[in-house]
Amino acid sequence: MNDFDALLSAVAEQARALGIPVSDRVDPHVRVNRRAVTRFGCCIRREGGYLIELTERLLEAPEGACRQTLAHELLHTCPGCRDHGARWKSYAQRMNQAYGYQIRRTSACEELHVPDVKPVRHLLVCQSCGREFPRATASILVRHPERYRCRCGGALRRLY
Repeated sequence: MNDFDALLSAVAEQARALGIPVSDRVDPHVRVNRRAVTRFGCCIRREGGYLIELTERLLEAPEGACRQTLAHELLHTCPGCRDHGARWKSYAQRMNQAYGYQIRRTSACEELHVPDVKPVRHLLVCQSCGREFPRATASILVRHPERYRCRCGGALRRLY
């Protein structure tokens, strides 16, 4: 079982060693979210400080997946990095190059070697390349697939 608190401390040291200005007001105790299904982590700004939360699914995941997710969330504590803008991306790139992470805006279960437990209630498919888009909720994409295109440019069709 992963020790999120120890890993957070180690990742913060890595970032600071690269001169990345992570906040010193990060709660040292990572909160475990037992209900999170579609995300791995979250950085919550609270009373001038930050709380990092990880899904319980990462408790049994490879340590690298936990470190990468913690690094992603920790970068949100840097000034001007609440979103995934240019500054956040530059810090992520520095961490990736120095420590072999693959920090991006989003990560898939397969990339982190975490089982996908999301219920698939809706499935869309690209009519050109056949790529599938499973979804757990009836999002705007599910309700109006005609408004969206696949990366290949193909039209999307809802199967169910």
